Amino acid sequence: MPKKVDHQERREQIAAAVCGLAARQGLDAVTLRQVAAEAGVSMGRVQHYFAGKDEMLLFAFRAISDRVERRIAEAVTALGPDPSARDVVRALLGELLPLSTAARDEAPALTAFLARAVVEPALAESLREGGAGLRGFIAEKIRAVPGERDAVREAATLTALVDGLMTQVLTGQVEADLAVAVLDLHLDRIFGGGPGAR
Repeated sequence: MPKKVDHQERREQIAAAVCGLAARQGLDAVTLRQVAAEAGVSMGRVQHYFAGKDEMLLFAFRAISDRVERRIAEAVTALGPDPSARDVVRALLGELLPLSTAARDEAPALTAFLARAVVEPALAESLREGGAGLRGFIAEKIRAVPGERDAVREAATLTALVDGLMTQVLTGQVEADLAVAVLDLHLDRIFGGGPGAR
């Protein structure tokens, strides 16, 4: 009896190979041949699942984005049944910084995808959608806190801050503990107090 192939699992295996190569060498160095070798499959197998490099990169970007979203959901769930708005936003943004082993492994590939999105419309569109959802969620949490502030601008400031801190931590310009302190400084300004502030 022929072995049943899990096509989604095979596509994710190829996506993991793309992300591994991107993290080590950048996306410009990623070719179908290299991805096939990294994934341990034939080049024909890669071409069977993806029509070309751009389609493969978009799938890999969505796969890594899904992993980041799962980590964020786990971090927020770990806060317990009634976390403060500040704690939720901090858990979410903290997972975007390369602090944990998983985040450090993913951040170089994410950064490579961000750079590629400047010239790749499909990647840029995916980033716009995800970014808008993220900013909208953060703005909603900011609106839940009493006080006069522009929630949309504050959310955009926080996400831009974390994007910049991620790059600076990756390139060694800023230590991880300083990045966390900078994030906390801005969260305190918006939400008041420290962890647990409502």
